Amino acid sequence: MTVHCFAWTDLPEDVAENGVAKRRVRGAGAEWVRIAIPAGTRAARHSHDHEQLVQVISGSGTLVTEQGSREFGPGSLFHFPAHVWHEAEFTTATVLVETNLPA
Repeated sequence: MTVHCFAWTDLPEDVAENGVAKRRVRGAGAEWVRIAIPAGTRAARHSHDHEQLVQVISGSGTLVTEQGSREFGPGSLFHFPAHVWHEAEFTTATVLVETNLPA
């Protein structure tokens, strides 16, 4: 049976060696990912085969894309179409929620 209402803390957390912690909600046509990122973490330039929407819940940093460099903070939104490169540096501990849409 599908659970319709739950909290992020109800979901299992996967923690990488660099301390980045992810909790996922997978649907038939999309995925949500809550990501907690330690201060000082850098996401090297990369792209995805899928479209991605991101909301910054807390924290701050710098996003770099083909459009240049831009500071971000709580309330910032990112939109990355498939195959568009991006990179980021997280100045403070940051929490993001990604929505990943299939290719």
